Amino acid sequence: MSAPTSTRPVMASRELAGLLTNYRRTWRASIFSSILAPLMGLVALGMSLGKIVDAGPGADSFGTVGGKPVTYLLFLAPALLANAAMQTAIGESTYPVMGAMKWQKTYHAAIASPLSARDVYLGQVMFIGLRILMNCGVFLGVMALFGAVEAAGPAGLGPLLALPAAVLTGLAFAAPTVAWAVTQERDTGFSLVFRFVMIPLFLFSGTFFPVSQLPAVIQPFAYATPLWHGVDLCRGLALGTATAGSVLLHVGYLSALVAVGVWYGAHTYRRRLNP
Repeated sequence: MSAPTSTRPVMASRELAGLLTNYRRTWRASIFSSILAPLMGLVALGMSLGKIVDAGPGADSFGTVGGKPVTYLLFLAPALLANAAMQTAIGESTYPVMGAMKWQKTYHAAIASPLSARDVYLGQVMFIGLRILMNCGVFLGVMALFGAVEAAGPAGLGPLLALPAAVLTGLAFAAPTVAWAVTQERDTGFSLVFRFVMIPLFLFSGTFFPVSQLPAVIQPFAYATPLWHGVDLCRGLALGTATAGSVLLHVGYLSALVAVGVWYGAHTYRRRLNP
């Protein structure tokens, strides 16, 4: 019999505790993909290429903050924060989930305890949320270290507000991806996600240039992607240009994806773990 609804957060936290215990032994293997890769992107694109862009004819296309033009570094860094959240979310939602289900059988061990399939799913998503928070928190610190953060927004806290926005962006990818990944018997679909979902989103969701510069026929597709909502939300908060309407739109869109993912995950985990 599954645990009552009121106790599910507590039960899911036990699954989270087990995942964190395991992560204490394996965290060193994730340093490059989690921290160094986004850092190298920030240095190479924001600081090196950014000097060329700022000196070019399109330097005034990134808007102004406080009457001063936004540099390419300030334009790019919050978008890379959202991208780091997406990459962490998808990376942690694919092979680790298949491993827990098919190779290591840790899900089967968890389900032999009082944990329900829903508890296992929620614990997995909570763990990924913490991984996103840790990675994005480090990345935000690196942004500040390299001068990619300016006091903006309410009480100058705009850059800090971009951190929970990035976590929400990551969860919008993680919740449905985890729910789908547990149904996979082979990892072929994961490579398709990396090649035909993550990379196109990285390139065409407003990270490196405004979506308005894309061909008109492509722009509606870009605006419909969750990464664009995450990028625009993080950038608007970090630069202090976000409006109440835009924040509500982005948060509502991303939260809806999380809710759909949680609903879907409850069903897929139940089918896989309680056949």
